[in-house]
Amino acid sequence: MPLEHGIAWSVEEGIGRIVLRRPERANAIGAASSRALVRAIDELLAAAPRVVLLTGEGRVFCAGGDIEEFVAAGEDLPALVDEILDPLHPALLRLVSGPAPLITVLNGAVGGAGVGLALAGDFVLAAESMKLRTGYAAIGLSPDAGSSWFLARRIGALRAQQWLMLSDPIDSQRCLAAGAVDALHPDAELAAAGEALARRLAEGAPGSFAAIKVLCADAPGRTLEAHLALEHRLLCLLYTSDAADDTPC
Repeated sequence: MPLEHGIAWSVEEGIGRIVLRRPERANAIGAASSRALVRAIDELLAAAPRVVLLTGEGRVFCAGGDIEEFVAAGEDLPALVDEILDPLHPALLRLVSGPAPLITVLNGAVGGAGVGLALAGDFVLAAESMKLRTGYAAIGLSPDAGSSWFLARRIGALRAQQWLMLSDPIDSQRCLAAGAVDALHPDAELAAAGEALARRLAEGAPGSFAAIKVLCADAPGRTLEAHLALEHRLLCLLYTSDAADDTPC
């Protein structure tokens, strides 16, 4: 498993894994770790895994941006932000838009840009000790890394706006009740739950999963007529491809 600037990644038996491995800095994202994360995403997608598992090491999943690095940048902060986000945002879009299901496993607290990474998953599993704090408004900034988009998609636009404006810590039970996360597990059982879900999805039908992601991603923006036509087209493509062989009937 390559390890570069606190980001580790691998693909084994159809499961792509990305691990935020910088626990001494709360897995915060800075310029170097952003570049490593982009490389990890691109190499994983090139390997065409059946499922991708995104996890963190230590007591914090991801605290967001590396505040110490931001402070040290001084007047060069805008350039540093561009250096981080210019490659990271497109890479995150590639990961989320890819055909493989994405599972995020939240081992602890989530904040700032970490909210975007955490909630980008098609499946979001969290430890009972997990908590979420957006944090942006508390320091006079606006969201990044898709945090506002993923949060609004999961809990609704108005509630997301409230969480973002207030920057209050939201415990795991409230996150579950609001739909921000999909399941809670005792801390000691979380990693095993993530692996079990990844193995289950890796044994599924990749063509079917890819079509389901396409259909659901933009469903609210389509008319029923357009959506039915897309369903028909994708179904015919699967029936006439090798992917149909993997699709359970």
